[in-house]
Amino acid sequence: MAAPRTSGTVWPPAFVALASAVVLGTALASQYIGGLRPCELCFWQRYPYWATIALGVIGVAAARRSAKLAAGLVALAGIVFLVGAGIGFFHVGVEHHWWAGTSTCGAFDASDTSLEALRQRLMNTPLVRCDEPAFVLLGISMAGYNMLVSLALAAIAFVGARRMLADAK
Repeated sequence: MAAPRTSGTVWPPAFVALASAVVLGTALASQYIGGLRPCELCFWQRYPYWATIALGVIGVAAARRSAKLAAGLVALAGIVFLVGAGIGFFHVGVEHHWWAGTSTCGAFDASDTSLEALRQRLMNTPLVRCDEPAFVLLGISMAGYNMLVSLALAAIAFVGARRMLADAK
């Protein structure tokens, strides 16, 4: 029995894991080295990268046994990247005041009409607000860049999964 081909099946899941680690590492470096404090939605945007790192690592291991399974994991990573892009889009909308953030984002709620409700709101407001970007470059916030990177990584993952399936035939 011939050994399964892995030359074309290992790079897509490896890329998914490596690219996710680089993006996540950049976010952590901006926080711990650059001093940019993340808001609640910033933390949310990191969760998909943790998931895609795991999917990529499992995909590399699975590629040795089944290219189809590895391709499925890469495609699943593509879906997770799209979820990350959606979270990034939501955060961009909060930053631009297109809609309100979550209750933990610290956005002011005009329905707080009593003094006690306002006091409670102020006491529970986080120090880092979701509607105030910590960093903007060329008019795009970190949430905007995250959305764009997530979309690009999703496209790359889907192309990689498709090629893996084509090679497996």
